[in-house]
Amino acid sequence: MEPAGPCRAQLIPDNDSYRNCSAEEGIYQDSTPLSWKVVLAVVLALVTLATVLSNAFVIATVYQTRKLHTPANYLIASLAVTDLLVSILVMPISTMYTVTGKWTLGQVVCDIWLSSDITCCTASILHLCVIALDRYWAITDAVEYSTKRTPKRAAGMIALVWVFSICISMPPLFWRQAKAEEVSHCVVNTDHVLYTVYSTVGAFYFPTLLLIALYGRIYVEARSRILKQTPKKTGKRLTRAQLITDSPGSSSSVTSINSKTPEGFSETGSPVYMNQVKVKVSDALLEKKKLTAARERKATKTLGIILGAFIVCWLPFFIISLVLPICKDACWFHMAIFDFFTWLGYLNSLINPVIYTMSNEDFKQAFHKLIRFRCAG
Repeated sequence: MEPAGPCRAQLIPDNDSYRNCSAEEGIYQDSTPLSWKVVLAVVLALVTLATVLSNAFVIATVYQTRKLHTPANYLIASLAVTDLLVSILVMPISTMYTVTGKWTLGQVVCDIWLSSDITCCTASILHLCVIALDRYWAITDAVEYSTKRTPKRAAGMIALVWVFSICISMPPLFWRQAKAEEVSHCVVNTDHVLYTVYSTVGAFYFPTLLLIALYGRIYVEARSRILKQTPKKTGKRLTRAQLITDSPGSSSSVTSINSKTPEGFSETGSPVYMNQVKVKVSDALLEKKKLTAARERKATKTLGIILGAFIVCWLPFFIISLVLPICKDACWFHMAIFDFFTWLGYLNSLINPVIYTMSNEDFKQAFHKLIRFRCAG
């Protein structure tokens, strides 16, 4: 999704401004030494390759592991498919354009590339929203939502994501004009400021506010569960008591807690307790609570990492996308900064599969099995 600034932008007021800006845009690439261009091309190519492989492995892991065939994991797999499309349709061409600063693929490819860029990046962001929404319903309304959490519902949520993403990317196609002097630079040439506001709010600002609200609510609920499940007194092993009759031959594993001091001694010298209560120790229940609390802590930490990575990757790009078309000549940024923020946004497509797989034990186990299977094959 190219920056919406005065150059490679969603707002270009007139042809003269466009020509001046296009000339300026190519300056930093033309003055960059060839060795730096080679290094930049290699780095961007490696980022693209890593994005392709990581998302492809997530898709393959979900597909081949029956244990992962759940609606929640279908949403994660769909996110991986979207990020894979970003790495295949958008990032390779963006690598060429970033390194050279010139467009040589023609207007038709330009239109397809820009539409794919906006659609796929928006869909990737909105997938994070539906994943958060799914977890929010699952944690706040677990009983009722468990019956509604079906593959069909997940498919409906995915379909809505793509419909909304296409609605954001389509409008520029209706007013984009293909002109001979514009073929050397691939831009969305429009002075529709309302579209800029609509696209940035719909693709980033509204989803970000929704994510913060959902993750905040999930954090509060998860924190509440942790406090309930964590034993108040550390070292207390007894979780439930059971009165047991003194039946001979009982095979139950018990421990004795005496309510009174010994009142006498038997003939053998052993103490005799008149009121003896035998308490059955349930370590399994305590361990289950500890395990659940640990999972909630890890899930809460993961949510913070996901939200933090998303904001760090996309916020700079969308600030420029919204501010520069509005302030026009009063604001200026070097095109190298535009390209850096653009690729920072693309980097989120690499971070997403890493976060989701590394934070999920089922994913990690299935992932390791898949790798061992591939290596053995």
